Amino acid sequence: MPVRLCRLADIPDGQARGFTTDGPADSGTAQRRLLVARRGGRVFAYVNSCPHVGLPLDWQPDRFMSPDGTFLHCATHGARFRVEDGFCVHGPCAGRSLTPVPVALVDGAVVVTDTDGATAKG
Repeated sequence: MPVRLCRLADIPDGQARGFTTDGPADSGTAQRRLLVARRGGRVFAYVNSCPHVGLPLDWQPDRFMSPDGTFLHCATHGARFRVEDGFCVHGPCAGRSLTPVPVALVDGAVVVTDTDGATAKG
């Protein structure tokens, strides 16, 4: 069953927001940290874990964007990722990518579609 994270309007255009959900049933993980970035009427979701050392990208809640608002930014080592595909274009993990999470817009809401019974926590 899909998990509703928030309304599209809850994420300012050009920004990103973090969420915690229950992990997928087959993952062995109790919780999963996600980030959802908005570009106009489109959203892109990733596991909130830098491929360099596995730390969350945000240094403060919901602070995912580079200063110019162009890239997702890892606060720990400065890696920068394209919003549209999570590909790292700068930093110690250049050439690697964030782990995508399938999401959809349903009746104006951002919904995770790969949940296997997961529920949103924030």
